[in-house]
Amino acid sequence: MSDNIKTFRDALNEALHEEMERDDTVIVLGEDVAGGAGGTGDTVEAAGGIFGVTAGLARKFGRQRVIDTPISESAIAGAANGAALAGLRPVAELMFADFIGVCMDQVYNQAAKFRYMFGGKMECPLVIRTAMGAGMNMGAQHSQTIYPLLTAVPGLKIAIPSNAADAKGLLKTAIRDNDPVVFFEHKALYNKKSEVPEGDYTVPFGEADMTREGDDVTVVAMGRMVPFSEKAIDSLAEQGISADLVDPRTVSPMDWDMIFESLEHTGRLVVVDESPPRCSLASDIAGVVAQEAFGSLRAPVKMITAPHAPVPFSPGLERAYVPGPDKIAAGILDCVKGG
Repeated sequence: MSDNIKTFRDALNEALHEEMERDDTVIVLGEDVAGGAGGTGDTVEAAGGIFGVTAGLARKFGRQRVIDTPISESAIAGAANGAALAGLRPVAELMFADFIGVCMDQVYNQAAKFRYMFGGKMECPLVIRTAMGAGMNMGAQHSQTIYPLLTAVPGLKIAIPSNAADAKGLLKTAIRDNDPVVFFEHKALYNKKSEVPEGDYTVPFGEADMTREGDDVTVVAMGRMVPFSEKAIDSLAEQGISADLVDPRTVSPMDWDMIFESLEHTGRLVVVDESPPRCSLASDIAGVVAQEAFGSLRAPVKMITAPHAPVPFSPGLERAYVPGPDKIAAGILDCVKGG
């Protein structure tokens, strides 16, 4: 293993630096991404957005390419749409995924449909970066995982990295893509460290990663649920239970082939999703498997999700709300022993 260990946050920051240096049509816009207060030149910039991902960009590339916006998601998404149609590659930051409802028309009714509505003559190379997820006691309006809502929209690509290496590689792919990408970053992963390949590299969309291999069950998880599932699977090794763990990395496009191939080998499926169960990625994956790979199943599909309730503010209740390693391990064990 190399010494190139980075946090999830630093990997994203590095991807932005490299892509802005590589392509001068890449711009960044959002609330406080450049430091706010209308400063110029050598004024001390802010940390780089609320989570520090855009730190250093304004100083290096200037405020014509790193643009502070009003506190208006509609303005951010609308400006990004126009910039993309005009030949730029905007990376728009929405502080919290929960706020995407404010600019939903610009996202699902405009950006997602430009190529279709103009007969393929227009491209919309737009990335919307946004922070999601529970685990930091930010309350019901700042802690949701709403990727199922956006995955349901034709014309959008959806990326959900679970580690620093994928965060960098997927973001670089997203920026170079000619279609709109919504890029979900779990807040509880920003400080998590992992090895990141050196040099320029990308992670292809639609290619899942199998982070654990085993014989008894296929586990599909995304975002923060991937490291939680890894802990759960490792803890079950003492009981002689092993599992394939599939991290889709992108859920639109989805790598169904890896899921089906793994399921053909194991015969059991557990889907771990931080979202509530109704109309979730868990229910979507379970439904597709039931339709397309029913013959591979030797047991009912097990969904491990948050409850159908808003995210609690209380630290204790929030811990109970999120599917943790112990709950995931219990679900895997139930699936294996029950079928």
